[in-house]
Amino acid sequence: MYFRQITDNALAQYAYLIGCQKTGEAIVIDPERDIDRYVRIAASEGLRIVAATETHIHADFLSGCREFAHRYGTRVYLSDEGDADWKYKWAGDDGIDAVLVHDRDKISIGNIELEVRHTPGHTPEHVGFLVTDHGGGAGEPMGFASGDFVFVGSLGRPDLLESAAGVVGAMEPSARRLFGSVQDFLEYPDALQVWPGHGAGSACGKSLGAVPMSTAGYEKRNSEAIRAAKDGEDAFVEFILEGQPEPPPYFARMKRLNKEGPPLLGELPDPPELDAEEVTAALADPKTVVIDCRNDRDAYLAGHLAGTLFAPLNKSFPTITGSYLEPHDRVVLITSVHERPRAITQLIRIGFDHVVGWARPSVMDGMELVSTPSIGFDGVADLRAKGATLLDVRRATEFAESHLEGASNIAHTRLMPRIDEVPQGDPIVLYCRTGARAASAQSVLARLGRDVVLVNDDIEREGVEGLV
Repeated sequence: MYFRQITDNALAQYAYLIGCQKTGEAIVIDPERDIDRYVRIAASEGLRIVAATETHIHADFLSGCREFAHRYGTRVYLSDEGDADWKYKWAGDDGIDAVLVHDRDKISIGNIELEVRHTPGHTPEHVGFLVTDHGGGAGEPMGFASGDFVFVGSLGRPDLLESAAGVVGAMEPSARRLFGSVQDFLEYPDALQVWPGHGAGSACGKSLGAVPMSTAGYEKRNSEAIRAAKDGEDAFVEFILEGQPEPPPYFARMKRLNKEGPPLLGELPDPPELDAEEVTAALADPKTVVIDCRNDRDAYLAGHLAGTLFAPLNKSFPTITGSYLEPHDRVVLITSVHERPRAITQLIRIGFDHVVGWARPSVMDGMELVSTPSIGFDGVADLRAKGATLLDVRRATEFAESHLEGASNIAHTRLMPRIDEVPQGDPIVLYCRTGARAASAQSVLARLGRDVVLVNDDIEREGVEGLV
């Protein structure tokens, strides 16, 4: 059996390519939308992807299953579990080979068998796959592709249908369904490998481990969430719902598109390089957002083009852009030649396809730049005394632990849905833990005409005063 975990570091997402080397057939589990990389990897191993599947209707990226079905005629296996509201509407597209699967159904890829297990909780339709290599003579599964059910050290969050998709009242019932799924997992053999859908950094759960895979025995003994389930259903529900991070606004759109049918991508966008005059025109266009992708925060604060969104091309890039862009925004990137493909790929994975141009950072040479007013925490008291408003853009759990006295809290990922709560007129003093999240939030507020001063400082350093 061929096995490979394929990682998207920015989204902390894992896809799995599993193949039968005897027949040359392979299946990909939870592919992202830019599917050519899976095809290339399979071909390099002498394999042909004949099937694609996914564990559930994803919220954090656009799935590649529909792309596989339309572009290559690949058979797709999709969950038919859950209630009527969470069925794959695109499964009935003309000309595609879609097989709807249920609990205990089996999928054969050469000598490899995937047994479907319904594992509701994170979502109603969620399934996992027990994988057995019959070609090697195995009589029992070697691994469990657990999707967003079991993570290393954690479990998938059951609140997203309510907190992201807006299904009022879904949170607690989902948590109780997740409890039931855990009871089934406790019966799995300890030696079974666990292949999760995400790792540390994903917003699909809390406290995810950075180790890429685990075993059922290790998780049963060491996962805090699974230990909470051993204390009873009510204790588990309280534990699993407490302290979940605020989801970015784009999660609701990903849910809807993955259910109805992700737009077909084809080739990756290849936008033209723009000169200074064209960048200036883009900045003047209300339908276009110019994104400054530089990773040097101090350089951005010292000088940037007025009206740009600051989204460093690091692991925060999908979260920042997914929180602040609108679905039909035209996008221009300020980035290097080397980093341009990565920025475009990260955008299309979360459904922002309208990248209309890019420019090197050197395009700003000779253009009029603005700087961002910034202070350390030592300067906050003076501005407060002059009537400034304090806004903490960390997560609610961080704010609850400690914050500056008198500050209000809106997580940076929820800033746009709650923009009416951000006052106009008086200066806003914006802070987070180190200044990174606040810098991107400041760029958005500045585009909207707010008067913002950034605290570019570490709140956890010694000597920060005014914390309560």
